[in-house]
Amino acid sequence: MNRQLAGTGALLRLALRRDRVMMPVWVLVTSLLVTSMPRSLSTVYGTAAERAQAAATMNANSSMRALYGPVFSDSLGGLTAWRAGVVGAVLAAVMSLVIVVRHTRDEEETGRQEMLSAAMVGRRAPLTAALLAAVVADAAVGLVIAGRLAGQGAPGALALGLAVAGTGLVFATVAALAAQLTESARAAKGIAAAALGAAFVLRAAGDSGSADGESALVWVSPLGWVEHVRAFGGERWWVLALFAAAVTVQAVLAYALTGRRDVGMSFLAARPGPAEGRLGGVGALAWRLQRGSVFGWSAGFLVAGLVFGGMAEGAADLVGDNEKTRQIIERMGGQTALTDAFLAAMAGMLGLVAALYIVASVLRLSGEESAQRAEPLLAHPVGRLAWAGGHLAVAFGGSALILAVGGLGLGLGHGQGVADTAGVIGACLAQLPAVWTIGAVAVLLYGVAPRLAAVAWAVAGAALALGWVGPALNVPQSVMNLSPFAHLPKLPGAAEVAWAPLLVLTALAAAAAAAGLAALRRRDLAG
Repeated sequence: MNRQLAGTGALLRLALRRDRVMMPVWVLVTSLLVTSMPRSLSTVYGTAAERAQAAATMNANSSMRALYGPVFSDSLGGLTAWRAGVVGAVLAAVMSLVIVVRHTRDEEETGRQEMLSAAMVGRRAPLTAALLAAVVADAAVGLVIAGRLAGQGAPGALALGLAVAGTGLVFATVAALAAQLTESARAAKGIAAAALGAAFVLRAAGDSGSADGESALVWVSPLGWVEHVRAFGGERWWVLALFAAAVTVQAVLAYALTGRRDVGMSFLAARPGPAEGRLGGVGALAWRLQRGSVFGWSAGFLVAGLVFGGMAEGAADLVGDNEKTRQIIERMGGQTALTDAFLAAMAGMLGLVAALYIVASVLRLSGEESAQRAEPLLAHPVGRLAWAGGHLAVAFGGSALILAVGGLGLGLGHGQGVADTAGVIGACLAQLPAVWTIGAVAVLLYGVAPRLAAVAWAVAGAALALGWVGPALNVPQSVMNLSPFAHLPKLPGAAEVAWAPLLVLTALAAAAAAAGLAALRRRDLAG
């Protein structure tokens, strides 16, 4: 076994060095989204009576239970665990699966692992180093959450931190299994992400039909285990054993599989393509490579739109007489009727999430280049601009499609007529200039310095953080204005649409994208 693990320490140090920017950003964003909740909740529900009324209202609303689960305690800590526990667990899970796939299947796909394996590196060392890197990241998230929330009650803070970190480790081992099954890093991430999506759907379905969280569907979901720990609400420490058991079983299976295959191989063979090519050009190839992502995001936006739309009519009931909550929703959605303000706020949230899609889609260019799949294409009579343009058409056009689908879901979920649904779709499409601006930043970074292209994730993450917690924390408008989303009109419900910010943002996006493409033409590939 020592031979099997030879070189683990060196590979772990290499992984931590490569992730020295990405990992701290993920840890910081995830922990801050959780630990900022007590302050924002205290501004909304300042008294025990208001918190008790809010907890009763949330537990009585099936849509809110589907999103966040039931409330087990009306203390600030209990409301924090309700509001941010599942969200933090999802972010930790995404961070973990990205780390594990990046340092296992991605290394094999690019051929770097084969070169490392020619040295004194054991067969199971890469998987061990990847899992240890995920352990470091998840432990950091858990420690920061527990430390910053200790003032709300040390046992509850520790329980919530362990639950969030445990969820990350569960999906780290899910990703480790997926990396053994497929030859593609993209497919491995897709399998792990699908497992995460299924876990969320199971938990949401169980919670929507059960106010006490004891549905069997919740118990089979790792995200449901986060609820069952009941941080700040009479902690159930034994539930943490479920995380440990899942991690152990999945890790053992992953180690068994990795010892039974050659480097670069997998247990699910790649499907051979047709004998004759059926793609009409680089644009068709880009669509073929990214269509699964577009369809997946569209389905997710449709479901989210239906859920948020179903909540819109009950926005007034959720707010009740709490003026501070009303002000937060109006700050997110504009000074209009509360239902329109809620729909505008949800359209803005869909726009913020769409920024993540466009960054991922634009950076597919970087993945194709680093995997050396772009060079054979460009060796033929294919220009760089045509090659990049195909992927950017999918990125920018796909963002419009998923926002339109999300708007359709909002309208249908709200039970609106055709005309009103068209207005909600238009409100979602009004987010496009800001989404395209962030996508154009990704194009510029990739074109100028591909090694810095991942910084685009930080830009999108900062915009998401400002839009998510900025209104609740009463962040100064001068800081909010750093996000392009802060300059968009609040639709639906605005009496008059301000077109100037939309046009300016669109022009800035076009200029940044053009500059990025110009830089791409001048630099060497894989430079």
